[in-house]
Amino acid sequence: QVHLMESGGGLVEPGGSLRLSCSASGSISSSHVMGWYRQTPGKDREMVAKVSAAHDYVYADSVKGRFTISRDKLRRNWYLQMNSLKPEDTAVYYCYARASWIDRDYWGQGTQVTVSS
Repeated sequence: QVHLMESGGGLVEPGGSLRLSCSASGSISSSHVMGWYRQTPGKDREMVAKVSAAHDYVYADSVKGRFTISRDKLRRNWYLQMNSLKPEDTAVYYCYARASWIDRDYWGQGTQVTVSS
C-alpha cells in the first residue's frame, strides 16, 4: 500500500509561482510512475505532469514551459514547480503514483490552487 500527501497549495496572483510537494509512505519504489493531476468542478481529472521509472517526463500541453516536475533521490518525495500561473490553472491538484505491474493507482487527498487577482 502507498499513501500520498500533498502540500503547498494556496492563493496566488496571475504570473506568480507555487511549489507543490508530495510525500509518499508505504511501499513506494523507484518503479512507480509519479506525477500530478488536477481537476475543476464538472470536468474530468487531467494529467498535468508525470515521470516514469525510466525518467521519461510527460507534461500536458497547457503547462509545458511553465511547470516542472521533480523528485528526490529516494523517490519518496516529488514536486511540481508552477511558474507563470494563469487563472485557468485554478484547480484541485492531486499527487499520483502508479504501480503498473499490478495495475494500481494511488492518489493524495488533493490541494487547492487558486490563481486570482
